Amino acid sequence: MLKYCIKCLIPNSKPDISFNENGICNACINFNKRVDIDWDERKKELKNILAKYKNTTYSNWDCIVPVSGGKDSTFQVIKMLELDMNPLCVTSTTCDESLIGRKNIENLKNLGVDHIQVSPNPKIRAKLNKIGFEQVGDISWPEHVGIFTIPVRAAVQYKVPLIIWGENSQDEYGGPAAASENNVLNRKWLEEFGGLLGLRVSDLEVMYGIKKKYLINYTYPTDEELKNAGITGLFLGHYLPWDGLSNALIAQGYGFQTLNETVEGSMVNYENLDNHHTGIHDYQKFLKFGFGRTTDIASLHIRRGRISRKDGLNFVKRNEGKFPWKYLGKDLEEILQPLDISLESFIETCDNFTNKKIFKRDNKGNLLKDSKGNLTKINYDND
Repeated sequence: MLKYCIKCLIPNSKPDISFNENGICNACINFNKRVDIDWDERKKELKNILAKYKNTTYSNWDCIVPVSGGKDSTFQVIKMLELDMNPLCVTSTTCDESLIGRKNIENLKNLGVDHIQVSPNPKIRAKLNKIGFEQVGDISWPEHVGIFTIPVRAAVQYKVPLIIWGENSQDEYGGPAAASENNVLNRKWLEEFGGLLGLRVSDLEVMYGIKKKYLINYTYPTDEELKNAGITGLFLGHYLPWDGLSNALIAQGYGFQTLNETVEGSMVNYENLDNHHTGIHDYQKFLKFGFGRTTDIASLHIRRGRISRKDGLNFVKRNEGKFPWKYLGKDLEEILQPLDISLESFIETCDNFTNKKIFKRDNKGNLLKDSKGNLTKINYDND
């Protein structure tokens, strides 16, 4: 049975999570430490750092901001412009872009920034989607790698030493103390927390016959390249009190679009809007670990006192872990077709990755599913 944080809804199955002797997860502990932070002092520190990196000759950009067009990257750009920085915004294109995702990229560009977009070879990426789905249980594996490698490669190529990232997910969602206190992104952070899931890019040629020349976009620069270019990455959430809802509201004030309804598998309408694969990614996460996007978002709001733990739990039971027949208006089989994955193969692979210890089964050990293919967890709370 799963054990859950007594403050939020995060289970002990989450990778890198830990609980103290009172049953409180480290994400809640990290958040509670924020009350002791002097945010005015942190912002002064940020301004001092940015001043050192401003290009006073106007011969290059001041910083690079990795952007997906989502609420957080829109907020990052807004803040950099407010702080008089001239950013180069870099997008690693999403795997199966939605219409609203494209609109939000265009809106971000219209904030008044230079923007480049890198679109990896779609044939290679489709292969990587399938490998990620079948081998490590994450259809979004190439995207999760590319969002970290492509902006860093751009920083090296264009000789822009400062990269402005958003929140440190190990702080916001829980993780090792050393990582949560880190405000600089480096190769070590990428390899440990950057979504590789044990599948290294260097393995792809040997294991799957994908030649190295096709993997440039997924390959992190060498330590020597990073050192020679003086590349450093900062988490903006270390210097400003990070909050997804606040970021969304600010972004909306600058033209960011949301849905008119809740995103599938979620409890809000303002995030995970750009990629039709996200529903599958979140579903596989639910199968492997027994929680999904609703748990993550509800826990963020519980920590901030916006909703009660009881209300958050009701959202989780109602919205989370449903079989992803559709995401952002696109049918599952239409999403799978370019990846050469049949519906039958999809279900079989999902069953193989399912942690059967945390879902209800019949007396023969088979997973119990309702008429829509949905599973039921054995326990949703500490009861």
